[in-house]
Amino acid sequence: MHPILYIPILLFGLIIGSFLNVCIYRIPKEEDIVKVNSHCMSCGHQLQWYDLFPVFSYVFLKGKCRYCGASISIQYPIVEVVNGLAYCLIFFVKGLSLNSVLYCFLSSALLVLSVIDYRTLEIPFGINVVIMCLSCVHLLLNGQKWLELTLGFFAVSVLLEIIYIVTKGAGIGGGDIKLMAVAGLMLGWKLAYIAFFLGCILGSVIHLLRMKFSGESNVLAMGPYLSAGIFITLLIGEPLINWYVGLLAMYSA
Repeated sequence: MHPILYIPILLFGLIIGSFLNVCIYRIPKEEDIVKVNSHCMSCGHQLQWYDLFPVFSYVFLKGKCRYCGASISIQYPIVEVVNGLAYCLIFFVKGLSLNSVLYCFLSSALLVLSVIDYRTLEIPFGINVVIMCLSCVHLLLNGQKWLELTLGFFAVSVLLEIIYIVTKGAGIGGGDIKLMAVAGLMLGWKLAYIAFFLGCILGSVIHLLRMKFSGESNVLAMGPYLSAGIFITLLIGEPLINWYVGLLAMYSA
């Protein structure tokens, strides 16, 4: 891809990121994410179009509401920037294709899911439905891999379902099971295992550090870590498999 193409990709990612903030705030409250106009969370004043430029409005207004002066959460520009950079990274690694577009929307869904799960310890069912729809479109575009992708739906989720039944819900959450099922349909069975493994490693290490240094409780929201594992696997999962297979071949020769 020509470097100039990353500018519109970044801008589009920032714009979508602005909408993701709306989803993050309203979905847990079961508010409409389309029909209700954007407004200040403190004074309720309806925001104008010039208040809604991703990142730039936050910087220009110095992180405060134009109408009441209340502080605006730093989450808003962070989500926008993360989403924009994720889009650029996906196209950088995967190239310009319809699959890359689907991966971008998947990363946005994972970002919304992660923030909501971190705050509420609950993965919204609707986000998993969105990921399922994206995975079905991906399956149609990659029909030659239908068996591998379909097996991905069951690869990790069946194992997690067994854990859920045995522990009566104490070992894993139902939303996590659904997430690994619908994301597995996008990844395929091999990459689904890698995504789950990476998510578990990230969750274990990061959460233990947070418990030690910031007094975090032992209650763990797995959604953000599983999402990180899925995103990393989307980008480098196949090279990881090839590296591991090559390593085995070298040592077995």
